[in-house]
Amino acid sequence: MATRRAKKREPEAKRELHYKVVELSSVDEGALERTLNEWTPRGWKFDGVQFAMRESSKRPSMAFVFFTREGPALVEPAEVIPHLEADGFRDPEEADAHLKRLAEAPKEDAMQSAWERLHILAEDKGES
Repeated sequence: MATRRAKKREPEAKRELHYKVVELSSVDEGALERTLNEWTPRGWKFDGVQFAMRESSKRPSMAFVFFTREGPALVEPAEVIPHLEADGFRDPEEADAHLKRLAEAPKEDAMQSAWERLHILAEDKGES
């Protein structure tokens, strides 16, 4: 009688369910179809849709389309931080320091237009 050798199983990587939300400001069948046809070939599974309604209209003003897919689990949130920094986000300490600088800014800065303030903030980030 032949015996079967038991194969050693490699430990499976821990998998986690990931979510994707797509906001649609134009809600019609074409926008919904394009969204579904754009994300499902990329491995995302359609999970549902939520419509935002206006009181004055029976048509939805916005829609949120939800997708899910399985992927490797992120063990520690710290693993995400290098990705955020690579995308141009500030680390938490730098963000806190920047907010303190903004809070302590002279009152005449409050009279600046939004565009002027954004320009100043962009320059501050470029100096770091």
